[in-house]
Amino acid sequence: MPTELKVPEVGESVTEVEIGRWLVKEGDAVTIDQPVVELETDKVNQELPAPVDGAIVKFLLKEGDTARVGDVIAHIEQGAAGTKPSSSTNGSAGAASAAPDPTPAPTPKSNGDATVMPAAQRLLDEHGLAANDVKATGPGGRLLKEDVLAHVQGKTNTPQAVPERRESTDRATGTTSTPATASGGGDRPEEVVRMNPLRRTIAKALVNAQQTAALLTTFNEVDMTAVMDLRKQHQESFVARHGIKLGFMSFFVKASIEALKQFPAVNAEVRGDEVVYKHYYDIGIAIGGGKGLVVPVLRNAERLSFAGTEKAIGEYAVKAKDNKLQLSELTGGSFTITNGGVYGSLLSTPIVNAPQSGVLGMHGIIRRPIAVGTPGKDERIEIRPMMYLALTYDHRIVDGREAVTFLKTIKEVIEDPARMLIEA
Repeated sequence: MPTELKVPEVGESVTEVEIGRWLVKEGDAVTIDQPVVELETDKVNQELPAPVDGAIVKFLLKEGDTARVGDVIAHIEQGAAGTKPSSSTNGSAGAASAAPDPTPAPTPKSNGDATVMPAAQRLLDEHGLAANDVKATGPGGRLLKEDVLAHVQGKTNTPQAVPERRESTDRATGTTSTPATASGGGDRPEEVVRMNPLRRTIAKALVNAQQTAALLTTFNEVDMTAVMDLRKQHQESFVARHGIKLGFMSFFVKASIEALKQFPAVNAEVRGDEVVYKHYYDIGIAIGGGKGLVVPVLRNAERLSFAGTEKAIGEYAVKAKDNKLQLSELTGGSFTITNGGVYGSLLSTPIVNAPQSGVLGMHGIIRRPIAVGTPGKDERIEIRPMMYLALTYDHRIVDGREAVTFLKTIKEVIEDPARMLIEA
């Protein structure tokens, strides 16, 4: 009697999951606790391990299918030998997509120094390319379909059509493919791609925030000279002591907390006809994850040191990239900070992460001439590293005067970071 692989409880209020990616193939040998499949939900992704040693007998669902908690998604023959996977990266790297039909899955073939995935080989043949012409980025040196597409698009600077069904989750967009649908013919093909659960949730949350809150954005600019000088002066000793670099985000977390203490409405939320003022500071940090934007939360951030803040953010960034964030790390939050500057953004209007009432947007640091000094005395023009800041807030409970002064407080703290120590 085969052992059933069932969908477990993955979090409060989560009743169904999507099969994101099978990490093994039918017939593969597995060991107990080895990750077998990646489950996607509207909140987090989770790897489901094998409950026993044995071999995968049959997949009952394919990638992109939906299952409810408790559903059986695969059968494992306990004690069976099975076939050892050709390669492994912690049990979860790039196994070929499997479907619940008896047709054997295509196997990668070696071409030079790279292992070429079947879909990638078809694109290579189509465009008359050799495997060693394209840089391989897949696990274990695999050449992926995405690598070939990126190479072709880089040469032509125009999107290329993929004349086949996508075989796995698109890592760049965080979406699971359905058969491509051509429209218009000729050189105007289209491809229909289904959103993954996380992307659908992000879309709903952003639209809901726009529809239910009175959102308004105010702007200011901050001179980053003092912070940059401070980082340069202490970076070496900071790294030696804590094993992590001192970044800009920890300064803005500390500055935001100082401003939130002075303007508690920005740290509050609307619940029905009531306003809930929070006397703690759970700061959400927006991070571009492997499957979409996620906002893990620094709990009680006011208690964290600069090193503690940097370490926590670094750990979250790694988890987000690997889709390892837990539901508990994403829930709650009283205020959010997002940094579009890492992608080159000069100015933006961030959207509040409901039910929060405020979000701070950081942007790129641009060196430009500004007037400094006292007018009429020592006023002069200098080149300074400047950053635009944006605060989007819920005007239902945050007045314009509060919002403008809140952002001005952050500016003042960043331009004189000693204030963080003496609480001036």
